Amino acid sequence: MLASNPEKEASTTPPFLVARGIRKTYGGAQALKGVSLTLEAGEVHGLVGANGAGKSTVIKILAGLAHADAGEVAIDGNVVAITNPGQATDLGMNFIHQELAFIPGMTVLENIMLGLPKKSRYGMVDWKTIARDVEPVARRVGITAPLSAEVKDLSTAENWLINICRALIRKARLIVMDEPTASLSAAESEKLFTIIEDLRSSGVAILYVSHRLDEILRLCHRVTVFRDGNSVAVIEKSELTRPRLVEAIVGGAVEPLARNNGYQRQETVLSVKGITRLPKVNNISFELHRGEVLGIGGLVGAGRSELVRLIYGADRPDAGAMLLEGKAFAPRSPSQAVKAGLGLVPEERRADGLVLTKSVAFNLQIANLANIIRSPALPLINYRRRETLSADIVRDLAVKTQSIETPVGLLSGGNQQKVVIGRWLLRAPKILILDEPTRGVDIGARADIHRLIRSLAARGMAVIVVSSEPDELPDLCDRVLVMAESHIVSELTGNDITRNAIVEASYASDSKKRT
Repeated sequence: MLASNPEKEASTTPPFLVARGIRKTYGGAQALKGVSLTLEAGEVHGLVGANGAGKSTVIKILAGLAHADAGEVAIDGNVVAITNPGQATDLGMNFIHQELAFIPGMTVLENIMLGLPKKSRYGMVDWKTIARDVEPVARRVGITAPLSAEVKDLSTAENWLINICRALIRKARLIVMDEPTASLSAAESEKLFTIIEDLRSSGVAILYVSHRLDEILRLCHRVTVFRDGNSVAVIEKSELTRPRLVEAIVGGAVEPLARNNGYQRQETVLSVKGITRLPKVNNISFELHRGEVLGIGGLVGAGRSELVRLIYGADRPDAGAMLLEGKAFAPRSPSQAVKAGLGLVPEERRADGLVLTKSVAFNLQIANLANIIRSPALPLINYRRRETLSADIVRDLAVKTQSIETPVGLLSGGNQQKVVIGRWLLRAPKILILDEPTRGVDIGARADIHRLIRSLAARGMAVIVVSSEPDELPDLCDRVLVMAESHIVSELTGNDITRNAIVEASYASDSKKRT
């Protein structure tokens, strides 16, 4: 049923959800200090804040994955106790986390029905009848793949749609979306925005959690801002501006990164000649210079990550060659690349860059064991040196953690990213590759990481930054290569590095590709 006018109904009926005075402490650290949040039916409500502000904690409490120390949650005006995820679902709440929940070896239909009661016939699950019931909901959210297809063969965007379909099958009245566009292309994001508007118009409330402020400004009717475990502002649509959001998130204005127009090209560190690994990397050639920040832009799927994997030795090229400081360079593994002086901050830091159950110190030192063992003849860890080096990096990068022994999985996304970068600072590589360095990172941590990248280049390190966000590259990079459909289609320098130029080149036609 369509919600006729959520704003008008709010005056006569209670909001769908009200959370008041929510407090939560973990091991002496106050994650939430009495936050509040109100959601109306048929509203897209933004939840923003720096990494570590408390957004994930309040979501876990609403989902029944954590329990508040104080405060209350009311649904339709009635105070409820949410002690487990099943109760949250029964109350009409569904949660789509950044790390999507699905089982790769199962079909689309089986994943949609995960955890739900299933119709049976003669003691067997009646998948035919279930499919007939699910089909219209799947088509409504834009799932075009057959329900019999295995989800391992689908894109991230398609798996997002599966999670939305699952929520609707569960008759969700609230869907919480955590960084929904982090791994989506511009076209896929637009499709998601259309679906969100359809859900909103039918009375479903959306809690939209994102660091992408342009999306918040575009989609949300109201925004709640968390800072340091407090809810510091609720901003109505009529008052929503980017400066207002930034000031509320960080407690003041963020100093923009000044464009570096004074870069003078230095000696070549890396030369890539015709490197190819089809279908994603086709005849790529470029040079990287000492002290340069080289951006690689383009759409998701253009071949950017595949290119840097070849440089780093994670994959082997089918053709082409590379020179490192004038000498043949063909790493057969990442370990060989590391020994040669390369470092990589991967796109998926949680899956590929960190051991989440291990400490901050462990993750910082995992590529630097030679620096903390007593001697090659006595391969025992020098714990005092390990502590000193780790503490220095934590201090220099302003990593927010209770201790260097805190499991890195408990840190916010921005602080986890700083740990991965800090690992390579301990090795001081000749070339540092950062793949989507600020994905899922708040605006304050993003500025910190950008300043760090520029300072590394100023010290003579060559840096490659891969980013699908065209707004990220102009002020950060000395030069930008734009990829489209496995080719480099444009090279931008100086004042020619603009958002519009990057976007236009990203959609280049085949006729414009370099050969």
